[in-house]
Amino acid sequence: MIAENEDNIWSQEQYTSRVQVLSEALPYIQQFSGRTVVVKYGGAAMKDSTLKDQVMRDLVFLSCVGVRPVLVHGGGPEINSWLAKLNIEPQFKDGLRVTDAPTMDVVEMVLVGRVNKEIVSLISQAGGKAVGLCGKDGNLIKARPDGREGIGFVGEVASVDIKILDTLVKSGYIPVVSSVAADETGQGYNINADTVAGEIAAALGAEKLILMTDTAGILQNPKDPSTLLHKLDIQQARQLIADGVVGGGMIPKVKCCVRSLAQGVKATHIIDGRIPHALLLEIFTDLGIGSMIVASEFIRN
Repeated sequence: MIAENEDNIWSQEQYTSRVQVLSEALPYIQQFSGRTVVVKYGGAAMKDSTLKDQVMRDLVFLSCVGVRPVLVHGGGPEINSWLAKLNIEPQFKDGLRVTDAPTMDVVEMVLVGRVNKEIVSLISQAGGKAVGLCGKDGNLIKARPDGREGIGFVGEVASVDIKILDTLVKSGYIPVVSSVAADETGQGYNINADTVAGEIAAALGAEKLILMTDTAGILQNPKDPSTLLHKLDIQQARQLIADGVVGGGMIPKVKCCVRSLAQGVKATHIIDGRIPHALLLEIFTDLGIGSMIVASEFIRN
């Protein structure tokens, strides 16, 4: 009898904890209902099946409480796996995938035909409604060559036409966008998924751009996770790059955030996708889990 009472007490504590979490989330749900949030999905969260399922559930939760999520994804490891199966050696230059014609065929096949459709299927299994797209669909993205020599069909975003995204999000669908687009002649290009997410967020006037990574966020001391910077503005972010505090692969991510903010996105976030339910923790809790960069006039204490 005592053991049964103890079990009941423990269950009550669990329920109370859940209610407290929901209560803390309520102001954020009210604030962001009807707003667009663009999520760049990549890293460990794409490879670990448990994390993958949690991201899909988070997206469906966002949609159910009135937030309008748009997902942009990469797929580097899957591309490498298929290149190996086809005996094509992956090549990189200055951190960019060298994309010759055969590699471009594989990139498009993997991102558009496999990864994209798997994500759509997982969202459906989690109870949501999703539609898979690439930049070519509905003239969503027009590409142009990156311009650097020796990297092949690596592109940049020339323009974004949001009509198809607007139609989908207003109808309750979660658009899932792969970062492949074409130029005016129909030539396909492989575009960095962070860049695509940032430009889509800007074109939609999104409330938030969230980049899921395999790092905690922006660290004051790159070797010490306890120095995570939870909130900073554009000027602080630029200064961290200039001072060498932000380096390596984090530089293009921070620059992507800064560019999005300069184009009207309200807030940008760099979060650790290895943490379960990272999206909900960042959006719906007071402290969040990653680094939020905002324009100076929007910075919160």
